[in-house]
Amino acid sequence: MAFSKDTGVYEYLLETKRTNGGGFFVLLDPDRADTQATRDHAKRCVDAGVDALLVGTSLMMGSSFDEQVAAIAEVSDVPVIIFPGEKGQVTKAADAILFLSLLSGRNPELIIGEQVRSAPRIKSIGLEAISTAYLLIESGRMTSVEYMSNTRPIPSHKADIAVSHAMAAELFGMKMIYLEAGSGAKYSVPCEMISAVSSSVDIPVIVGGGIRAPETVAEKVSAGASFVVVGNHFEDNDSANLASFVKAAHYG
Repeated sequence: MAFSKDTGVYEYLLETKRTNGGGFFVLLDPDRADTQATRDHAKRCVDAGVDALLVGTSLMMGSSFDEQVAAIAEVSDVPVIIFPGEKGQVTKAADAILFLSLLSGRNPELIIGEQVRSAPRIKSIGLEAISTAYLLIESGRMTSVEYMSNTRPIPSHKADIAVSHAMAAELFGMKMIYLEAGSGAKYSVPCEMISAVSSSVDIPVIVGGGIRAPETVAEKVSAGASFVVVGNHFEDNDSANLASFVKAAHYG
């Protein structure tokens, strides 16, 4: 399905899932490259057939977020979706934003505080917001999101806890669940947890963190992931095999 802003990003993602069986996103971090390098990386991702591009960072060390998102959008015919690390990461250059709530933690600022501060801006620019429950999963080492959020992740062997959080998110009316092992994760989210969560809710499940091979992508989709996200693996390694990651997610 070709992306059209008239259709909307969320509907496009649902159709991508229905058509391909699963979807593949690449996360671009504006802190890790200058605007031209980010633009070039985005073009490689689009040429490889990714279903969407996520843009976001934990720290926001620079001041070029709007500029980088606009540069990415110039070369992208797939949705450019903000994956915000904090309330300031909002720009009309994007097609949508994952309106994240860190439900796995107990830090009120990341459950509702940051969201209250960013909502007026999102509404004023007419940016499509996709309400998403963000569940941090233990991954074998402390990740950036764990440190920056000052929250403890759900133990990777406690699928029942993840399921209960996912069920609560669905009852809240959220549109997606994001199971996150985190950037630099030693281990990815276990397939057993993905299967348990995806079978307990009727909304899409995104899985990210610690995924470094197409075979792992296929495993996550087979376990029930609707979409798989890979980020810094393609910054630290040759991105020539990007298409094989996309193919692994598309089994429909």
